[in-house]
Amino acid sequence: MSVDRALGGTGNWLDERIGGAKGIRVLLRKIFPDHWTFLLGEINLYSFIILLLTGTFLTLWFQPSMTDVVYHGSYVPLRGVRMSEAYASTLHISFDVRGGLLVRQIHHWAADLFMAGIFAHMIRIFFLGSYRKPREINWLIGIVLLTLGMLEGLFGYSLPDDLLSGAGLRILEGVIQSVPIVGTYLAWFLFGGAFPGHVIIPRLYIIHVLLIPGLILALITVHLFLTFYQKHTQMPGKGRTNTNVIGAPLYPYFLAKTGAFFLFVFAALTIAATFVQINPIWLYGPFNPVAMSAGSQPDFYMGMLEGALRVMPNWQWVFFGHTFAFNVFIPALVPLGLIFTLAAFWPFLEQWITGDRREHHLNDRPRNAPTRTGIGIATITFYGILWAEGANDLIADHLDIPLYWTTWIARVTCIVGPVIAYWLTKRICLGLQRKDNHLLEHGVETGIIRQLPGGEYIEETRPVDEDALAVLSSRVAHPALPAGEAAETEVPASGMRGAIGRVRERSYKILTESAPIPEHIHGDGHGNGHGDGHGPAQVRSGGATASGTQAEPHPGDEGH
Repeated sequence: MSVDRALGGTGNWLDERIGGAKGIRVLLRKIFPDHWTFLLGEINLYSFIILLLTGTFLTLWFQPSMTDVVYHGSYVPLRGVRMSEAYASTLHISFDVRGGLLVRQIHHWAADLFMAGIFAHMIRIFFLGSYRKPREINWLIGIVLLTLGMLEGLFGYSLPDDLLSGAGLRILEGVIQSVPIVGTYLAWFLFGGAFPGHVIIPRLYIIHVLLIPGLILALITVHLFLTFYQKHTQMPGKGRTNTNVIGAPLYPYFLAKTGAFFLFVFAALTIAATFVQINPIWLYGPFNPVAMSAGSQPDFYMGMLEGALRVMPNWQWVFFGHTFAFNVFIPALVPLGLIFTLAAFWPFLEQWITGDRREHHLNDRPRNAPTRTGIGIATITFYGILWAEGANDLIADHLDIPLYWTTWIARVTCIVGPVIAYWLTKRICLGLQRKDNHLLEHGVETGIIRQLPGGEYIEETRPVDEDALAVLSSRVAHPALPAGEAAETEVPASGMRGAIGRVRERSYKILTESAPIPEHIHGDGHGNGHGDGHGPAQVRSGGATASGTQAEPHPGDEGH
């Protein structure tokens, strides 16, 4: 019996009972656009799958208990040392379980890759404007996933109960206690008494292996469903519009590619875990509340919070016998909370400012949104400065400079740096827009110099090719705002009156600032690179392309 006949018989048997042939056929013909940045989302998904697999393996031997035991395992330097059962079981996994140390390190590297992928994925979405209607819900899901990932990582590397992770828990306790009025009660509830108590590891274990992974899995499922239903955004290019998707079908092309990429991610993590040591808890020793190792650093995604704590001045306020520790509360909760809150509201704020309520399935080029790109780079600069400040003691030591120099440098640059980054990025984007306009109007320089009959020398140009033309002419003008109070001949429209209207009008001018679009360019993929208006290049908007990829209409064109 041939393989095709066996598969056909199995498929027919299932279809007669559950009627899934039509749905599977639609699924296998699903079109996926292709661009290297789309792999960032796949890295997140595959890292999470690897985390689930390796985490399941580790739970078979890990003991989430803070009961004191005396170590008698294979690691000689710690024999006879009293430690918690959690720390002893982690040593057992590392030195006595076959493949245990490799799996531990794959798990840790996968967690770091998962967080790095989420950061990169969210940055890509912001710069390309992929969060716009109708994808606001997926953007909010991404922010929640990023928050849950940070908490999951914090709780995960706290489980071994070593000296380094214990220092992190001590900082967590201080942050919780800094919450005015209720902080001490919250810390007492979480730790089950005075720090460190005897219940924090079991509680974190339940949160780490059951609660947060379940939430992440549910949110990833919703995220994939929405992406499937709304269809993936695509990059500007020839034939690509807001009403189609050009790419390759799920079967066989995308399945083969994504399957190979999963194996590649797994292989890369395995190689990293084999040759690059991470979190060697046996070097730190068991947690001791009165000890602290020099040069302690958290995982990279918590570095910004560490830096904020180090850069903050010692501000405290005693009010009616209550101490408000602003030097802990503000840096621990305000900077990152402000970034996440503004990020969550940004799609709706941008929509309100611009009045743009159209659906967007074609990504922006970052240069075509100078203000948004400038805000993004400014935020990354602010985050990066505080992240580097999280290692100010190591920086001071390696550069042989006073520790407080690094603190004051960070205090100044975390304010001045984002402003400079915003201004510089916006200027660069506007300059790149003018360069694109020049190419559209005059074409590409050929390097050929020609002498005119009158003696003048000019350089010959050629029209840009169709693929580049579609990308260069993808910039579209924002819809105009209704008349505001500044218009003397019209009655101000609703929403444009009073102080709110004036704020919206000024914000609109800042947010939509761009180089003028040439008059003969309509932002729909047409233009000829001559500037003479003769014969704009024709760009196909649907059907099969020259490369053999396929086009698929958007849900709005299918009656959804």
